[in-house]
Parts: sequence; C-alpha cells; structure tokens
Amino acid sequence: MRAPRVSPVSLGRWASPFALLVIWIVMTALNPRFLSAVNLTNLMLQIVAVGAIAVGVVLVLLIGEIDLSVGAVSGLGASITAVLVMKEGWPAGLAIATGLATGAVVGLIHAAMVTRIGIPSFVVTLAGLLTWQGALLLVLGDTGSVNVTDDGLTAIAGTFLSPVLGWILSIGVAGAALATIVLQVARGDRSRPWEMWRPGLIAAAALGAVAVFNADRGTPLAVVLFLAVLAVFDIVTRRTKLGRHAVAIGSNASAARRAGIPVDRIRMAVFALASVLAVTGGILAASRLLAVNQSSGGTDLMLTAITAAVIGGTSLFGGRGSVWSALLGSLVVGSLANGLDLLGASSAIRSISTGLVLAVAVALDTLARRGELPRRARGPIQVLREPAMRPPMNQRPRTM
Repeated sequence: MRAPRVSPVSLGRWASPFALLVIWIVMTALNPRFLSAVNLTNLMLQIVAVGAIAVGVVLVLLIGEIDLSVGAVSGLGASITAVLVMKEGWPAGLAIATGLATGAVVGLIHAAMVTRIGIPSFVVTLAGLLTWQGALLLVLGDTGSVNVTDDGLTAIAGTFLSPVLGWILSIGVAGAALATIVLQVARGDRSRPWEMWRPGLIAAAALGAVAVFNADRGTPLAVVLFLAVLAVFDIVTRRTKLGRHAVAIGSNASAARRAGIPVDRIRMAVFALASVLAVTGGILAASRLLAVNQSSGGTDLMLTAITAAVIGGTSLFGGRGSVWSALLGSLVVGSLANGLDLLGASSAIRSISTGLVLAVAVALDTLARRGELPRRARGPIQVLREPAMRPPMNQRPRTM
C-alpha cells in the first residue's frame, strides 16, 4: 500500500505546533522547572506584548505588505502614555486612548504614503522606524526614561484574577467553543475536520491554562486582554468584509481591484490597526517592566514580532495566515528564549536559535507557496478551456 503524500501546505501548518512541542519536551528534560506553574505564568506574561504586536504584523502580511516600524511605534505610543500619566497627571484611561490614537495616526501616515504616492511599504516603514525612534527620544526628554508607578497602568500587568473568576471565564470560553462544534454537527458540516477539532482544542487549552495559572498567582489580566484581542481580530479576519478583502488583496491585488474591492481603503485600515496594536503591545510591556526608556520598542522587538508571525504560520507572500499564528509563534519564540534563560545560555545562543527557527519557518512557507501555485494556475486555465470554440462565419447556420 502506498503511503499518503504529505503536502507542503500541510507540513507548514503543523510545523509550528510540532516545534513548540519539541521545545517544551527538550527544555523540560534539561530543566524540570520549565513546566512549573510559576514559569509558565511568567512565560505568558512575557509574550503578551510581542503577541499583541504580532497580531498587527499578521494583518499587514495578509495584504502582502510589511511594517518594519511596529517596534518603534510601540515604544512611541508607550512613552506618550507614560509621560502623560506620570508628568502631566492625566488619568490612565485618557492617556492610553491618546497613545492608541497616536498609533492610528502613524498607521494612516504610512498607508497614505504607500497608497497615494506608491512608495513600497518596506521603504515607508523603514523610514518610519528611524523617524519614530527619534520621536521617542524627544518625548522622553533629557532623562531618557520614565518610571511607571501609576496604579492604573501597573494594574494591567500586575492584576491576577481570583481562582473562581478564572474558572468562570475558562468555562465560558470552553462552552462557547464546544457550542460551535454542536452547531457544525447540526448543520452537517464535516468537510473540514480541522474546523471541528479547533474548538475542542481551544476548550481544553482554556481549562488547562486556568488550572496552571491558579496553581501560581491566578489568571493574569494581561493574558485575558491579549486573548480578547486575538478573539476580536479572529472574527474580523474571518467573518467581516475587511478580513476577506484583506486576504483577497494579499492573494492578488490586481484581481481584487478588478473585482471592485477598495484596495487602498483596506490598506489604510490595516496599517492603522497594525500601529494601534503595536501601541497596545508597548503599553503592555511598559506595565510589566514598570518603565519606558530609550530602548523601548527597539529593533529586537520588531524582529521578534515579525518572527513570531511568520513562525506561527502567516505567509510572507500575503493572502494566507491567521491571527492565532501570532499566539503560536509568540509561544515558540518565547518558550525558546525562556528555556535558554533557565539554562543560563548567552544572548548569542538565543539569537542563533531564534534565527534558525525563523529560517526553517520561511523555508516551509516558501515550499507551501510553491505547492499552492499549481492549484491557483489550474483554475483560470480550466475556465478558459471550458467554452467550446465558435465555428467559422461561413459554417454558421443562416437565420431568416
């Protein structure tokens, strides 16, 4: 009997979960404290900032573009928020809203340069990286740093839900996930098994995560907020016109424009959302680190966020990916860095390891794209061959 052939697309889809499993097994074997409740809680707190930024990166990659300024924008938005609260005495909520609005304006500026002038997004956001890093220095002033001690800001990463509230939330998530399975079975939709398994995995993950969190300090509020962001943008990308049009633009922008999709408006919205999410990640990082300084939102953060999105399964070529890849990729990158820290590895080893994982992820993405191209090419050819050839003029029947 001939063994079933594994397609490159399927290989790329399951590579990240397999890599995460291998990392967890190896790190646990080398240091049993890796899977302790304390370390897993710290791991989740460490990845929420990168994960939020990676969600924005996923959105930009879906339309076939790139944003190299997300790290600098996250630092700028966090610094504006911290300065308004700590130096100007603004309420935390109003300062956060101002920081997010700044991110939206920055994203619209980038998008305008891409859509109206026609500058490639790589160049625009590279210039933005340098510009917003300079703006960060201006906002921080001569001191170069701002300590965050306001209760409204520190509570974001410093609040842990009670065990009872954590269980209530997890049971609610599990119930909603299992309800989707019931609805799919009731509709008789069993064509895609993964769509049936995913809600079950989400339910099991929610219950298991809360059990681990409650063994430590409780469910972190920052993790709840991050998962809420993931859920919202999952709905946006899969259930709204914005998400469907973004995927269509990433697959073929010219075809999307001919189909009547407002390509420029979608790009404007996506770049604005990506910058807002970058500021969200910056605020989460400031709340956890209790400070904003000149290194906030550095190049390492931008590279880590893009790496997380790609490792999680979002294509660099556009048109394929999911916001949940931001969570999966952040877990892979964060678990690798966390485990190496427990082992006392140097920063050089961490960089080399992350780079190798990224190279493998991009290789799988390239193979997956090669596997998709023949299928995309067959569609139009078949359409062209379907109509029968019209007979010559002299052979057509004459009508009275």
